[in-house]
Formats: sequence, C-alpha cells, structure tokens
Amino acid sequence: MNGSTPQQMRRQFIEAAGQMTQTLGAGRVLGQVFTHIYFSRDPQSLDDLTRALGISKGSASMIVRQLEQWGALRKVWIKGERKDYYEALDHFGRILRRALLEVIGRKMEVGDHLLEEADARMQEAVARSNNDMADWSFLRERVGKIRAFRGRAQRLWDSSILKMLLK
Repeated sequence: MNGSTPQQMRRQFIEAAGQMTQTLGAGRVLGQVFTHIYFSRDPQSLDDLTRALGISKGSASMIVRQLEQWGALRKVWIKGERKDYYEALDHFGRILRRALLEVIGRKMEVGDHLLEEADARMQEAVARSNNDMADWSFLRERVGKIRAFRGRAQRLWDSSILKMLLK
C-alpha cells in the first residue's frame, strides 16, 4: 500500500475489502461499508455512508442491517441526534462465523433442494422409460458422488475444530 495520507490509506483498505467480499460472493459494497465504519474514528450514519461511498441510502440501510445481524456493527446513540449511528465491532471470528452460517447454509439448502429434485426426476424418468438406462445410471452415479461430498462437507462444517476457529 502506498497511501501517503491516512485518508488515502483508508481508501485503499476500503477498496481492498470491497474486492475481497465481492470475490467471496457477499458483494463489494458490503465490504466497503464495514471497512469505512471500522476505520472511522466517529460513529457513522447512513448519510455519512452515502456521501463517503457514493451509494444509495437504501443500499446503505440494507447492508447496515445485514452487518448488524452478523454482529459486525452496533447502533450507538449520540446525544442530540435523531439519526442512527453505527460503530464497527472487531470480533472477527464471530462475525465470520455468523456470515458463513448464513451464506453457506443458504447455498447448501439450495444445493440440497436441487439434489432432491434431480433424484425425484431421475426416478420418474427411469420408471417411465427403458431407453437410455446407461445415461440415467451415469447421472445417478454422479449425483450420488455429489451427495457423498455434500455429506463430508456438512461434517466438516459441523466440526468442533471449525467452530473453535470461528469463535
């Protein structure tokens, strides 16, 4: 990082965080919002976020709510202010765990649903037709391998080592 002022360095952190969260599938703006608040001395309002990051108030509001659910932000009261202000928390393991539980858990549920649907369709198709049995057998074998991997992934996900790491 070659930021020559604190503001430039902060901006570089914000951009890097945005790229990282985008790569992880959580969206660029989510990383930028958290990092902007994390590197701000004072609590930030939605108006502060829209000004600093060039995002809409609706987008800022949705992302702040998401970050609050993950335990990444907390609402703070400022005397004489009617707006909501937010501070970033630094319990990174807990934040990551909550985010992973939500994001990966949701994707695993979608994958489970797809596997169930594929199994049901294949059973129906096999029952209706004697043709293409080799193709159906191949597809069922592949789906079985995906299910086995899914089971191993679930055991890893549920492991005490992973839970300890993400405490």
